Parts: sequence; structure tokens; C-alpha cells
Amino acid sequence: MLIGPRWAVPGEDVLEAPISGGMARIRDILADRLDGTVVAVYGRHAIASGRQGEGVVMSNDEEFMGLALEEARRAAAEGEVPIGAVVVLDGRVIGRGNNRPIGAVDPTAHAEILALREAAGRIANYRLPGAVLYVTVEPCPMCCGAALQARLARVVYGAPDPKAGAARSLYRLLEDSRLNHEAPVTGGVRSAECAALLTEFFRARR
Repeated sequence: MLIGPRWAVPGEDVLEAPISGGMARIRDILADRLDGTVVAVYGRHAIASGRQGEGVVMSNDEEFMGLALEEARRAAAEGEVPIGAVVVLDGRVIGRGNNRPIGAVDPTAHAEILALREAAGRIANYRLPGAVLYVTVEPCPMCCGAALQARLARVVYGAPDPKAGAARSLYRLLEDSRLNHEAPVTGGVRSAECAALLTEFFRARR
């Protein structure tokens, strides 16, 4: 017998689970915090609203980078440098961000920072242990510093940034043993797609 809540994958049949009033309250709080996009299912199918990938368990770096690419395209549509990021915890997206320094009039409004802020707000904790940051372009020193402050489990990026990249290209801030936290790095995930967005964006502006 299923004895607790279960996250639903669209189209999957879920057995009914008896729950206490306390568990029901926890379920409702979690659903509210995730803006209704993740539904805890008890004897019914989930109806996931919101952006693609929200509330659905995913498992590989390429899929999550695809969601970061969606955010990068949103940035491009708003006239910002096309960089996007998502923060993932336990296979689910808890934070998203697209580059917004121009629109927000904020030099810190990089995609990674915005995604980390949203993720921290959703779980009500400025630390994000176990979470993974996916970003379409190698993070700069500021964003690497934020990732370390958040105690991320890992950082995954797409295209390298030879002029500002602080994960591998210029520095290795995320894996520097002299600092009080280290986050393993995976680079080059869907790098061609990530780089193509940047190339197209700057070509159109010439």
C-alpha cells in the first residue's frame, strides 16, 4: 500500500494513498510554494500548469539544459544577452532565471543569480544543499561565488566563456580547495546550441 504522497508524471496512474490531516497540509503548502505547477496526487491524475518541465521528474543533464535554453531564449526576446539558468533539486526545477541586467537596471541580475534567488525563496533557505545549477554559459566570478554561498552540489554549464568564465576558462573557483565549499563542475552540455544563441544574438545586433 502506498503510504505517503507521490509526485505524478503526466499520464501515469497513481494509487490512492491514505493521508493524515497533517500530511494534507504539507502537501498543500508544497503545492503553493511551487506555484501550483507540482501537484501531489492522491487517487487522481496531476494537472501540471506553468512552464515546461515544472513538476515532472527529469533525470539527465541534457534535459535540464534544455530548460535553461528556454530561459536564454526569453532573455533574447527581451533584448538581453541570451543566457538562461535553472536550479534543480531532487529531479525537479525549483528556480529559473534569464539574464536581466538591462531590464532590471541591476548589474547582479544574471540568470544564475535570479535562479538561485527563486530557488532559495521556494524552499525558504538561503542554502541549497543537494541542488544543481544548470546555466547555458559558463558562470562568471560573481555567479560562481553565489553558487558557493548557496552550497550547491554541482554546477553544469553549456558554452565556455573565455573572457569571463570562472568555472574552468579563467579560474576554477568552484573547485578551489582553499575555499570553504567546492561544487563539482560539468561543462560542455549542449554547448553548440548554447553558443549558437549567443552568436545569433550578437550577429543580429551588428
